Amino acid sequence: MKRIAVIPGDGIGIDVTQEAIKVLEALKSLGNLQIELKVFDWGADRYLRDGVAMPQGGLDMLRNEFSAIFVGALGDPRIPDMRHAADILLGIRFGLDLYANVRPVRLINRKLTPLKDRTEEDVNFVIFRENTEGAYVGIGGNFKKGTLDEVAIQEEIHTRKGVERIIVYAFEYASKNGLKKVCMSDKANVMRYGHDLWQRTFRAVSLRYPGIEASHLYVDALTMQMVKNPGQFEVIVTNNMFGDIVTDLGAALQGGLGLAASANINPEVTSMFEPVHGSAPKYAGKNVANPMGAILTAAMMLEHLGFESEARRIEDAVRIAIDEEVTTQDLNGRHGTREVGDFIASRLSALG
Repeated sequence: MKRIAVIPGDGIGIDVTQEAIKVLEALKSLGNLQIELKVFDWGADRYLRDGVAMPQGGLDMLRNEFSAIFVGALGDPRIPDMRHAADILLGIRFGLDLYANVRPVRLINRKLTPLKDRTEEDVNFVIFRENTEGAYVGIGGNFKKGTLDEVAIQEEIHTRKGVERIIVYAFEYASKNGLKKVCMSDKANVMRYGHDLWQRTFRAVSLRYPGIEASHLYVDALTMQMVKNPGQFEVIVTNNMFGDIVTDLGAALQGGLGLAASANINPEVTSMFEPVHGSAPKYAGKNVANPMGAILTAAMMLEHLGFESEARRIEDAVRIAIDEEVTTQDLNGRHGTREVGDFIASRLSALG
């Protein structure tokens, strides 16, 4: 039995997580899925009520008592600095050292992509984003803040260990899944110290995988090529900030953030899974948010836990919903969040 901690979060995170749970419970009722879901109320309401984002001992509990963590979107305008969201998401990410952010970019139906004359075969790759270093470590400061003489410093941090392990993870994924191409992206022509480390490490790691074609693109060229010819890519690996940007571009290519699934993984510990759209508070509770990203994230989580056939069943049910236009308004559909979730859950029994 695999125990899964569920943190629905805020805003539409609560709405779409409810539909992901619905799909998981429907799949569980078919008798093959051995999971137990435990829902936690960590989010803005609890933080405003008692000042606690993640309870004391919460991280150790997640590490020791659960096989995976499913997190909905976090963010609430009542907490302008989003302290609770940072405490939960970054607390889990850094506390568990979840160094690999994995974002599949897969076009489910060609009608969804904004690219002209592109098919499902053209938009089908995976982006690996380094998740614990780079420009997002929060190192820096201000001097004479608020004056005309203000100085602001924001540091990037790259370590050989951190760079190597995400590059190895990308090559290992390619090797295990029969893929033949890994592209690394940086900006070493300008950022000549930290990104030179990426260049040297990528070359060294690629020698361990002679059957895989290793290529490089500067990040500006990468974004252009993702739009111009996405079919050339199978695996992309890059740093934290660039990965944040190009994964959202990838989401647009597959139909929007409402379809985007992601995982935050360290293969040695409990890993975290989250759809990547925001909490969109103004739409919360209105039955309009697209639950497919959350549902596909649940499928990623099941695959990670070893339930590959159940994950494929969920993906197939989502594909049927899109084919039959049972979608929300962001995909030009006429259905609500709950109705889309109901439809996907109802199709699982026929997809054994």
